[in-house]
Amino acid sequence: MAYWLMKQEPSEWGWDDLVTEGQSYWDGVRNHQAAANIRKMEKGDKAFFYHSVDEKRIVGIMKVVSAPYPDPTAEEGSKWVVVDVKPLKPVKSPVTLADVKADDRFAEFALVRQSRLSVVPVTDDHWAMLCEMGGVKP
Repeated sequence: MAYWLMKQEPSEWGWDDLVTEGQSYWDGVRNHQAAANIRKMEKGDKAFFYHSVDEKRIVGIMKVVSAPYPDPTAEEGSKWVVVDVKPLKPVKSPVTLADVKADDRFAEFALVRQSRLSVVPVTDDHWAMLCEMGGVKP
C-alpha cells in the first residue's frame, strides 16, 4: 500500500462533499507530474484530503477504491486520469501547512518542496507522523 496527499479547493469541492457523496472520482488534475502520481495509485492506497488555497490543511483520510482510468471531464483522447476515492475518517485536529513547515522532519516532504503540486506521495514515516499530528491512528 502507498500513501498520498491530494489537494482540493474546499470552495469548489471539499471534504464534506466527499462525505455526503460517499464516493467520487478525483478529477481535474491538469499537471503532468500530479497525473503521473495518480497513475501510480492502486486500489487500497490511502490519501490525505488536503484543503488548499485559504485553509492549507489536512482534513481527512480517504481510500483509493479503483485503479486509475481516463478522466471523464477531460477532452477525449487526453492522457488525464482519475481514481475513485471514498472517505475513511476526518482527522481530529487539522494539520496545517504551517505545522508541517515548522517541523524539520518534513524538510524533504513533497508538500514542502513542491507546494503547488496537487497530488504528492507520502512516505510511510511521514504518513505516521501526520496521522499522529492529526490525532488519528495510522
